Amino acid sequence: MKTYLNGLKFGMLLQIAIGPMCLMVFSTAQNAGFLHAMAFVLAVTLVDAFYIALAALGISRLLENENRKKAFRLIGGLVLIAFGAGIALSVFGIDILPGLGIQTDSSSIFIQGLIMTLSNPLTIVFWGSVLTAKIADEGLKKGDLASFSCGAVSATVLFMTCVAALGTVLSTFLPDRAAAGLNLLVGLLIVFFGLRMLMRRSDS
Repeated sequence: MKTYLNGLKFGMLLQIAIGPMCLMVFSTAQNAGFLHAMAFVLAVTLVDAFYIALAALGISRLLENENRKKAFRLIGGLVLIAFGAGIALSVFGIDILPGLGIQTDSSSIFIQGLIMTLSNPLTIVFWGSVLTAKIADEGLKKGDLASFSCGAVSATVLFMTCVAALGTVLSTFLPDRAAAGLNLLVGLLIVFFGLRMLMRRSDS
């Protein structure tokens, strides 16, 4: 239980650094409701768990090649920019690509969540480094490693559920103009995250 709680605390610290997935959950909850936002949360959680499992298996070593890193940054950055631009432009009634605007179908939202989260396989490298450090510094065994990882994944569910609830509550009293402005801001922030990923230096 102690190792699980350590993973939960570590995961919550990561979640505090608000990223594009949290913004997408908030925007989805605001526009389509809590249950639809939870479909997005489910997709993010499944991919996170999948990437952590791959990191534990040592797959992260395959992604440490600089050329592969650049390719994944390019793909991930472009995906974020596309989704962010889709949200921002949908405020003005412009659909740049089919399916990128706010959807009301939970399966469409789930697929969006999968695509956005899968678009950054460098997450495997990050978790590979974290798990390696935990093994080296704390001597974690396989069972402890699994417990720590479950705690980290639980943090994703807990934090993003709170974000979805917040977005749902705000949607009940925000005027339409304010809601549109919030959608525009979320879209632009996601574009920013995408641009930052594209411009990140190769050694970072």
